[in-house]
Amino acid sequence: MSSARVDYIAPWWTYWLHNFPHINLRFQPVEHTFLPEDANYQQTLIFLACVAAAGLGLNLLGLAIYLSCLCCCRRDEEEDESKKPNSCCVTWSAVAAGLICCIAVGVGFYGNSETNDGVYQLTYSLYNANHTLGGVDNLVANTMGSMESGLTQHLARLDEIFAARGDFVQTLQFMQQMADSIIKQLLGLPDWEQLNIDLAALATETARIEHYRWLTYLLILILDLIICLVACLGLAKQSRWLLTTMMVFGVLTLILSWASLGADIAAAVGTSDFCVSPDKVIMNQTREFINSDIVHYYIYCSQTLPNPFQQTLTVFQRSLTTMQIQIQGLLQFAVPLFPTAERDLTSIQRLLNSSEASLHQLTALLDCRGLNKDYLDALMGVCYDGVEGLLYLCLFSLLASSAFTVMLCAIPRAWRTIANRERDYDDIDEGDPFNPSARRMTGHTSSGTHGNMHSFCSYSSSMGSQTSLHPPAQTVSNAPVSEYMNQAALFGGNPRYENVPLIGRGSPPPSINSQPFRNRYSPTMRATYLSMTEDQLRHFGNDFQA
Repeated sequence: MSSARVDYIAPWWTYWLHNFPHINLRFQPVEHTFLPEDANYQQTLIFLACVAAAGLGLNLLGLAIYLSCLCCCRRDEEEDESKKPNSCCVTWSAVAAGLICCIAVGVGFYGNSETNDGVYQLTYSLYNANHTLGGVDNLVANTMGSMESGLTQHLARLDEIFAARGDFVQTLQFMQQMADSIIKQLLGLPDWEQLNIDLAALATETARIEHYRWLTYLLILILDLIICLVACLGLAKQSRWLLTTMMVFGVLTLILSWASLGADIAAAVGTSDFCVSPDKVIMNQTREFINSDIVHYYIYCSQTLPNPFQQTLTVFQRSLTTMQIQIQGLLQFAVPLFPTAERDLTSIQRLLNSSEASLHQLTALLDCRGLNKDYLDALMGVCYDGVEGLLYLCLFSLLASSAFTVMLCAIPRAWRTIANRERDYDDIDEGDPFNPSARRMTGHTSSGTHGNMHSFCSYSSSMGSQTSLHPPAQTVSNAPVSEYMNQAALFGGNPRYENVPLIGRGSPPPSINSQPFRNRYSPTMRATYLSMTEDQLRHFGNDFQA
């Protein structure tokens, strides 16, 4: 039976998945036949999901052991050489996790789209098949109704009209026998409505479940991408609260990845068991409702196979032809004698013409090519696109779990590196002259000291009187000094008062005899400074010391 099938060939990945071990929850091997109602077969699919749950447990156990070792086996944080390799390891781990996560999201989007396409093709085929079977039922019901009610009423009235003519009455009885024969043949057709197979309801429910599945995976993919990007941002910004939050979400996403892996692998194996021998499964499922010859005819649809409806359609066609011939004879010979019979005879003729049109439509709908095409399209959608998409989703789950495992291993190291840097920064001596904060404090102190310093130039006018050396009110502005210091600090230099010009700083040059300052200051300023007495120097203190 399988050798005659050339239209559908199961893909290789379905055979690969079909050969997976089928073990129930009691660890007993089970046949690989697709039996969705069997409890043992259901347990095999649950067992595959439990394998993914065991993988999740091992993953979390490995992370717990790693974090325990990281906390217990601390390195010597005082050595500078140990900090650079740790930081480099964290950086490359973050890069690897980001790349793996991006690859996983891309694979997940492709697999989600492929699975959705396969399920859409399945539902589309189910709707088409339901339309075909529904059309068959409608045609049969309409034809039987017209034969039982309309034709019987017209024949009853004609029987009263032709009561005086026995030959005409005999013709009417023969037509009634033909109508009964047509009804009997139509009753022999399978009643699809009584098979408890509502393909439209099945397609609607499948589409609804697929919509929620597609939306769930879309949200998972977006969540994975956001967590990965925010984790990288936290590492770049060295934000510990971002890293902590992403670590919690990373654990949740890791659990979701393993859970989706279990669901996908169970669905893929179950679907592959069906795709390896779908004909056998369909015939076993419909054995109690439909004749096996009919199912075989629609599944294989070969020209060498006999049409199980051929006899019914032939009897229907011959009965209609015979009845039309009888009506033509009555219209030709009985109407001239019984004019009142023309109306009923014309109505019967229209009814037979309508039944003949229904016969042609029924013949086309009962042909195997339409339903066989829908069947093959459904198989191609499920077994090719659907199972392939599930495999890509399984790969996405594995890559995502790997990416978040690496990320969960890198975040604690990044936390330690950030903590070490903050602690080293806090341990800087405030009195260290190379400490930037110390230099800022020294600059502010020096500015205050020189702001209160007595200006030497402000007393040059009083040098003529040696007896009165009380200084007048200080009016010298420090604006040039602060402006110069700001410029010196801006361009990377340390503000030094030795480089500030004498005018405006309120103090003498540091070395009056040095050649640079000798050229910088005027002879009057140097002479005034040198002419100060020891009493004046003692009065001003250390303000004017060179």
